Amino acid sequence: MQISVYRLVTGALLALLLAACGDANEQAASQAAEPQRDNTREVADYYAANPEFFGFRTPADLPAGLVWENGDHLPEIGSPQATKGGTLYGRLQDFPRTLRTIGPDSNGSFRALLLDDVGMTLAKVHPENLELYPGLAEAWSVDWENKTVYIKLDRNATYSDGVPITADDYLFMFWFYRSAYVNAPWYNNFYGSQYTNITRYDDHLISISMPEAKPDMPNRALQIQPIPRHFYREVGDDFTERYQWKFAPTPGAYIVREEDIRKGRSIALTRLDNWWAKDKKFYRYRFNPDRIQLNVIRDTPKVFEAFKRGDIDQFSLDLAEYWYQKLPDDDPDVQAGYIKKAVFFNERPRPPLGLWINTSQPLLDNRDVRLGIAYATNWELVIERFFRGDSSRLNTGNDGFGEFSHPTLKAREFDIEQAQKYFAAAGFKQRGPDGILVNDAGQRLAFTLSCGWESLKDVLTILKQEAAKAGLDFRIEMLDGTASWKKVQEKKHDIAFSGFGRFLEMYPRYWEHYHSDNAYDDAFLPDGSTNPERKLKTQTNNLEAFAVYEMDQLIDRYRASEDREEMIEVSHRMLELHHDYASFVPGYYQGFFRLGYWRWVRYPEGFSYKYSDGPNELHVLWIDTAAKEETLAARKAGIGFEPSITVYDQWAE
Repeated sequence: MQISVYRLVTGALLALLLAACGDANEQAASQAAEPQRDNTREVADYYAANPEFFGFRTPADLPAGLVWENGDHLPEIGSPQATKGGTLYGRLQDFPRTLRTIGPDSNGSFRALLLDDVGMTLAKVHPENLELYPGLAEAWSVDWENKTVYIKLDRNATYSDGVPITADDYLFMFWFYRSAYVNAPWYNNFYGSQYTNITRYDDHLISISMPEAKPDMPNRALQIQPIPRHFYREVGDDFTERYQWKFAPTPGAYIVREEDIRKGRSIALTRLDNWWAKDKKFYRYRFNPDRIQLNVIRDTPKVFEAFKRGDIDQFSLDLAEYWYQKLPDDDPDVQAGYIKKAVFFNERPRPPLGLWINTSQPLLDNRDVRLGIAYATNWELVIERFFRGDSSRLNTGNDGFGEFSHPTLKAREFDIEQAQKYFAAAGFKQRGPDGILVNDAGQRLAFTLSCGWESLKDVLTILKQEAAKAGLDFRIEMLDGTASWKKVQEKKHDIAFSGFGRFLEMYPRYWEHYHSDNAYDDAFLPDGSTNPERKLKTQTNNLEAFAVYEMDQLIDRYRASEDREEMIEVSHRMLELHHDYASFVPGYYQGFFRLGYWRWVRYPEGFSYKYSDGPNELHVLWIDTAAKEETLAARKAGIGFEPSITVYDQWAE
């Protein structure tokens, strides 16, 4: 997270205030024009129509002999030295398109601050040992034989608007995620197929059942969040528009206030002073700043300038250029101790960064073309030059999952001869006057390579230059992050340099990326042959339009299996099938994260945790306001402190 102080001259401030008033008036008028509706009866009818899924019993119906656990033996997260207060200043590359956390345009980077990192589930995976620690649950009991987890809800839990969280919010959650109104195929499928029952015993006691007793069954039951039924009572056909800029009540520590939304410019989060979990173990030393102020700064060099001025509190140094060159160890601010540098090695599933090839596009539906692209893509040189050898080559789209990842499969290396062989098999045998291959019809071997990461544009330049040696033209298209994501979600890309975050899970997911359900409507006929009338499906994470009948069958088997060894075997076969299809060119991964931060930003003694994704994921930092005043005064007076350049390599591979 990278952050900045808003610097405004008088004229700009006046314009900003007028624009803010306009936004408020526009939103008020829009809300006034919205027709009122109440889905209470519709939801109740849905429960009644699905009695096998929605159960209603009493505590007397609980099985005898349940053994309850609560994760209380696990260590705290964060530091007892942490203090509350202050503002963390950061940046957004582009403004979020919505405050919804589900539906079109909702899966952007800002969502982590609304849901993934800040929101609360019944329980979460501890970042030090992968065991479950409580969130909204007080305790739970696992019944493996009956594929059911019984859950006692924390009676003190409330939403940010003060409304208590009860069992009814979890029943409503299943209606919500299974509803066509939310326009979210992944949620519809996952919550419609991966759970078989939710039973309400009283306001604070539920059970959740699953179709299979998979190895991570407790995690699947407990890592769900409630949906505030009182807030979503108006959900209907206009859900996307009605809730576009409405902040949903949250059980988490931070809220977004209407007055802090300045569309296109900035957005802020405010910590709740009366947050219900502020004194709970695992949470009391986290979520410390009173406010997180995020301003839109699109270009990385400008972000770095803001950081060096002290307008932004911290800056990612993952890029070698910034770690070694722009902020070297001998930088005056580093040597004076004003800015600290840290690198932390972690262990976790690696994001699938690479080239996602849209196989629904002409030529890209040809496997020979895709194989040629794989051999014409020089990730080795990118790692050597751009990352200065600090990154490693990714081999598949699911590395870092232990036994579930493939033990021997390797990504194809740059090989001009092999690339030209496959291009020739696809009919591209002659080079045009610019050196790019053409077929007999005079068609150039050229594809648009889209990317939403401005800071990685030089990566694309290297790939373009190297691909040209094999006769392939990458037409580079740099978009802002939101526009890039929208394009790939609508499946309008040729090839996207992209990736997805990875949750802390025992085994990888395959359905969302590789099942034909997320590529086409009715991709195959009953006999497994291609449906000639199939239509491309948008707003899914199958960015490759990957549709292979055998893969569908393997995914269905994988999802239904309760046997760990069988799942490992099937996982390996799916990775081999995906590799053979060549619709993804694995890129790179970093087994660490690097950070520059002003000395008033404090971290726990060990800085972060073994399975953490980045410095801000767990929200364990705090702002030392006294140290900020001291640092700024010392810098002005030319007084220095002890330099701090620390490598936390206890979890290095």
